[in-house]
Amino acid sequence: MMDIPYTEISEEALKAIIQEYITREGTEYGIKEYSFEQKIEQIKQQLLKGDIKINFDDETQTCNLVPNR
Repeated sequence: MMDIPYTEISEEALKAIIQEYITREGTEYGIKEYSFEQKIEQIKQQLLKGDIKINFDDETQTCNLVPNR
């Protein structure tokens, strides 16, 4: 597995990774409902702050968003 800096990929690829993550995870946001676009922006903000990172699994050829520890 390797970390991929979000700044190293295109905006289109980043959006696709985030969209796939949101639809796969269901991403529960609590009581308040958020639009799909709002969820994308929230994930982008977490990337910007360094709370999460993009991890690429070479074996499965997939990307995941994971906590940055």
